Amino acid sequence: MVRFGVVGAGWFASRRHLPELAQHPEVELVALCRRSPEPLRKLAEHFGVRQQYTDYQDMLARAELDAVLVCSTHDLHHEHAAAALQAGCHVLLEKPMAITAADAADLVSRAEAAGKLLEVAYNPPFWKHTCYLRERLAAGDLGAVEAVDLRWTGDVQGVFGRDALPDNMPGVVAPTLFRGNVAANGGGHLIDSGSHQVCEAMWVTGEAMTSIAAQMDSVPDDMRFSLSFRLSGGGLGSIVSIGDSKLADRRTVNTYYGSEATVVVRGMPFEVTWLRPRAEAEVVTEAAMPEAPQPVVAFVDALFGRAEPRCPGRDCVGYVAAIEAAYRAAATGQTQNLGPQ
Repeated sequence: MVRFGVVGAGWFASRRHLPELAQHPEVELVALCRRSPEPLRKLAEHFGVRQQYTDYQDMLARAELDAVLVCSTHDLHHEHAAAALQAGCHVLLEKPMAITAADAADLVSRAEAAGKLLEVAYNPPFWKHTCYLRERLAAGDLGAVEAVDLRWTGDVQGVFGRDALPDNMPGVVAPTLFRGNVAANGGGHLIDSGSHQVCEAMWVTGEAMTSIAAQMDSVPDDMRFSLSFRLSGGGLGSIVSIGDSKLADRRTVNTYYGSEATVVVRGMPFEVTWLRPRAEAEVVTEAAMPEAPQPVVAFVDALFGRAEPRCPGRDCVGYVAAIEAAYRAAATGQTQNLGPQ
């Protein structure tokens, strides 16, 4: 049994990770921590958790824990994860791993020194379609990756405090709107939802970004961004994301160009189309793809040695470095070299 504590128990944790923790047969949800007492009480009551803390250091000192889920504001990810590792706990960390690559690398060093598992819940390693794509690309079905183009459009202004939250907002408690604070968020839309796209470009292809250029509607509090990058295998890439679209429905169109084929992803729900010269299109629906474990299940499986970590901290330093470099590129107008990752 894995005894879990949660730091930053809030809206997102209540809609994504806390239900998984509460339902997992090998997890005991021992303690919740957040600074606001009333939402904390509501969450504890909803998920049946007896121990409640408003100070994470108090929780780490008093609760008997094997692992900690960190879902706090982005600027506190390093502090909270480092403290949990210091307390002898394994750590499942919500994205982004950290605001700076230096902090991300420090967490990797701390986890390795302590002999503890550190995983990060970026979406691509836990989405069916991206897991399917990664496997097909690794098998050579696309050939050499020549170009990647990822595009996402939607309206996330509500969680940035720029617009009213939708009436059908999932979750047990309301968002704190910390994303509207550049210091707490670490930037704007890119470091938040955009971090999944940066992860996808590298995780699906198995390649690192070696240089990056960027344009944003506003730096560093962006809601729209465009990235242009080079991959370590020589391919080129672009990511465009609009977080304040007037058409609120979320739209994804991602294209991978290879020496053997082209693959187009549309969503949501996701559908993958393979295009090859002089051949009929191969369409694969999300329902037809193999299942992919969600973060808590994958984390527990890795802890018990049943599977390899799907998104280990050491693989995520490059995602943080790319985003950090993208903000520098947008601010200076100059391409940033990332070097070997």
